[in-house]
Amino acid sequence: MGPRVIGLLLGASLGLKLIGETGFASEEESFQCGSIGVIDGATFDCGSTRIRLSGINTPELPGHCRQGRQCTPGDPYASTQNLHNLVAASAAQCRKTDTGKYGRTVDRCTSKGVDLSCGPLSAGQALRRYAYIICL
Repeated sequence: MGPRVIGLLLGASLGLKLIGETGFASEEESFQCGSIGVIDGATFDCGSTRIRLSGINTPELPGHCRQGRQCTPGDPYASTQNLHNLVAASAAQCRKTDTGKYGRTVDRCTSKGVDLSCGPLSAGQALRRYAYIICL
């Protein structure tokens, strides 16, 4: 039994939302984002839509980690800059996977061939959280 099968079985048994290799829930919810405004290491604005990247959490900017909440450790400025570098002078292709508890759309996005959830993970600027994602 391969690692993907084990992951699928584990995700199913835990009731987790599995977002596969492409990270995309359905073709109908795919959209292009040409104007990107980075908010933090896991969030950006696509026009008037706030996008939360699926499956990751990044360090919170000062004043954003509410009291009593366990926030991701690390440098929030480096994390924000990392996402900015990943999308700089480029569009992003996104597909909605969920709606977050703060009403933001949760998406898997790519820019210049890089998965924007997996890029911060591999750069050490994010931790896996909220959804099981596969990064190749």
